[in-house]
Amino acid sequence: MTLTFALADIPSDESASLSMESIELRAYQPEDAKAFRELNEAWIKKYFGLEEHDREILGDPDSWVIRPGGHIFLAFLEGQAIGCCALIPMEPGVFEVAKMAVDEQYRGRGVGRKVLAYTIERARELGASVLYLETNRKLANAIHLYESLGFQHLPPKESPYVRANVFMELRLGTTADLRG
Repeated sequence: MTLTFALADIPSDESASLSMESIELRAYQPEDAKAFRELNEAWIKKYFGLEEHDREILGDPDSWVIRPGGHIFLAFLEGQAIGCCALIPMEPGVFEVAKMAVDEQYRGRGVGRKVLAYTIERARELGASVLYLETNRKLANAIHLYESLGFQHLPPKESPYVRANVFMELRLGTTADLRG
């Protein structure tokens, strides 16, 4: 399913506004592997350093995300990938929201919010009951975004990532709960 948002719909101030082109949000296709890897490597290297689990997922998203029943969604502006987010299955009805990235030149302009909202809606359509994520307190803007979309903080737990020190989840209601 492809969903297009007009950039005019993205909340931003005038200094951060993008052109009037539209952002296309769509599901991952095999030819998107390079963009998915590059978008994620850029922010991970800037703030932390690639870890083994990053290398595994980013080096082979088909094996680590898609084949086990997960999904990757990307945002495109004028044909260029500018954002992404993955849903990695953890157990029936539970997905990890992972590898969310926005190209640095488009951060702070609502692209991340659009990608995450799209990912949450796709998870609901897939019948997910819980979305889980791990992040780092250094990424305050990301944490604020997660909180603003309903994610709640969890106690710390074991993680494959050394950098993970913030744990959150979003409990999704049933369709009937969402309507009313």
